[in-house]
Amino acid sequence: MTAQFHTFIPPVRTLMGPGPSDVDPRILNALSRPTLGHLDPAFIQLMDEVKQLLQYAFQTQNQLTMPVSAPGSAGMEAVFVNLLEPGDKVIVCQNGVFGGRMQQNVERCGATAIMVQDTWGKPTDITKLEDALKANPDAKAVAFVHAETSTGVRNDAQALCALAKQYNCLTIVDAVTSLGGIELDVDGWQIDAIYSGTQKCLSCVPGLSPVSFSQQAVEVIKGRKTKVQSWFLDMELVMGYWGQGGKRAYHHTAPVNSLYALHEALRILHNEGLQSAWQRHADMHLALKAGLENIGLEFVVEEAYRLPQLNMVSIPQGVDDAKVRDQLLNEFGLEIGAGLGELAGKVWRIGLMGYGCNKKNVDYCVNALTSVLKR
Repeated sequence: MTAQFHTFIPPVRTLMGPGPSDVDPRILNALSRPTLGHLDPAFIQLMDEVKQLLQYAFQTQNQLTMPVSAPGSAGMEAVFVNLLEPGDKVIVCQNGVFGGRMQQNVERCGATAIMVQDTWGKPTDITKLEDALKANPDAKAVAFVHAETSTGVRNDAQALCALAKQYNCLTIVDAVTSLGGIELDVDGWQIDAIYSGTQKCLSCVPGLSPVSFSQQAVEVIKGRKTKVQSWFLDMELVMGYWGQGGKRAYHHTAPVNSLYALHEALRILHNEGLQSAWQRHADMHLALKAGLENIGLEFVVEEAYRLPQLNMVSIPQGVDDAKVRDQLLNEFGLEIGAGLGELAGKVWRIGLMGYGCNKKNVDYCVNALTSVLKR
């Protein structure tokens, strides 16, 4: 008998995990508009606006600012494969899962990763970084995660970059969860290479990775002795297509409709204003904190370096982690995140990102958890 396949209608969910976040209906509407050719003059005009809006979101004038046509992990790889060559040395700060992914990228480039390790749930110790810089005067770059999604910790990007620059190092920053949610100033903080994702505080669909490279980073790319090991992610090739205005050289077929969605997401952020968006995330975090603490849940990360958009709470003793999350999903249509790595089974990660960062979601999450935990 021939199998029958039906149109997929996804269940309605409230996404309050570590990402993706709820997508604004205006962005979903943009996604559904008629597809244009990726070299159509009208689409190229949209690309120019996307670049300008990304420069605003990152707070940079970097000319090499664009969305990689793949998720945040590809943005990470794009940064490392373009800047590193075999034999280079990079100091990588790790206090969660994603610092470890940086290490893997460094090593796959044939470079050496000097690890600065800190306890998961704590920020990077700047003294440890300085010790590593003193011990490795030949280091090319310092790499760290601004907003560590696996723990809910905010690292002090401004201070870490300032220290790296004292030792003449490039600075490489993961801003996947921070862009649009907390203060970020690429030019002011002297960040040389940064990558993010569309599915967190931008509330866009997953699948694109905004990146930006300083002029110093561009000079490093132009001065390479070896070819970038990835043809698809080679910035010198990609910029033939993503260059400003004029005629574009074909490199790959851009995800046209996803770029409509990103344009709308960035336009929404621009209309709200960066400071207003950062303040909204901070205010809703305080509302969530009050509600969760009222039902006896405790935050793991100290307030001074806690992310407002990614809240990590301890699972109460005797409570079945998976069972609670299953009940939240099946009975309330609510998704929250499990712990990763050494925190698996010990914590929940509750996201308050972008469009989903609102009082309605805060109250819904607290009430749903109250109902499930009472059992």
